Amino acid sequence: MTDRPQAPQTPLGVYDRPRKDRATGVEVIALALTVAWLVGTAVFFLVLAPMGVFGGTGGALQFVVVLLAIFMPVAMIWVAATAARSSKVMREESRRLQTAIDAIRQAYVAQSQMTHETAQPSVTKKLEEIAAAQRKTETALAMFSTSRSPADVRPAPVATAVETGTDQVALPLGTPPEEMAPPLATSDFIRALNFPENAEDREGFAALRRALKVRHSAQLVQASQDVLTLLSQDGIYMDDLRPDMARPEVWRRFAAGERGRAVAALGGVRDRSSLALTAARMKQDTIFRDAAHHFLRIFDRTISQFAETATDAEMSEMSDTRTARAFMLVGRVAGTFD
Repeated sequence: MTDRPQAPQTPLGVYDRPRKDRATGVEVIALALTVAWLVGTAVFFLVLAPMGVFGGTGGALQFVVVLLAIFMPVAMIWVAATAARSSKVMREESRRLQTAIDAIRQAYVAQSQMTHETAQPSVTKKLEEIAAAQRKTETALAMFSTSRSPADVRPAPVATAVETGTDQVALPLGTPPEEMAPPLATSDFIRALNFPENAEDREGFAALRRALKVRHSAQLVQASQDVLTLLSQDGIYMDDLRPDMARPEVWRRFAAGERGRAVAALGGVRDRSSLALTAARMKQDTIFRDAAHHFLRIFDRTISQFAETATDAEMSEMSDTRTARAFMLVGRVAGTFD
């Protein structure tokens, strides 16, 4: 069982209704003054001046004046006593009410502290789950790439298939097993560079598996995955970037080896925070710097092969993938387009 916060202890009887005292000091004094006044008036009117009070003309008026003289002071005494008693009761009620309010306030503060201490771990856990969910899109490849090629393996061009009358592929002796796979379709290559949209993107995962079977595309996908994962650690996601898209002929110039102002449009990323974070990471983190330069080399080599057969529409579609956006960001920071 968990300990529950205890409510502050209050004086016994604070929440009870006030009990009426039988007689207070004010009432005793008022009663004594009343008796003294009545005795004094009786002595005065009955003993000292019995004939002058009730005799003569205007007896009725004189009688009323006598009654007022007797009972008016008595009424004033008890009005004052009643006011004093009411004032005492009000002060007592105010004290009891203030005590009750303080007890309620202390109980509320104690309960709020207990609730905050209990809810804080769950809120932190929720925030961590949300951050992990945001990174799933960028790191979905890790679920499916079970083996990694060495980073220093240089990509070899896909073997050219020689079609025969029996639709078989003729390969020279010593051909690596991975090059015996059928050529990768351009649409699958572009789809793999963009990575699956979510866990239900079956077509994206299928294209990704096919791309991993071809050496040159597998190396680019794996290098892109490394860079995207490292960027996501700084909160940089390719879906958040909205770069200025370059025309297909600019990409073809870059693929042909042109540099400088002719291909400056490829550095279309304008997000200052992403550029600043990436530049700082490039200077301080050697692992990120090595991964970024390796990614730029692989992308440069692969885009040169891709531009030879791709149409303008396919070039535009490729430039809008997550891998191409990462190339624009990292390439601008590294000075590739200068």
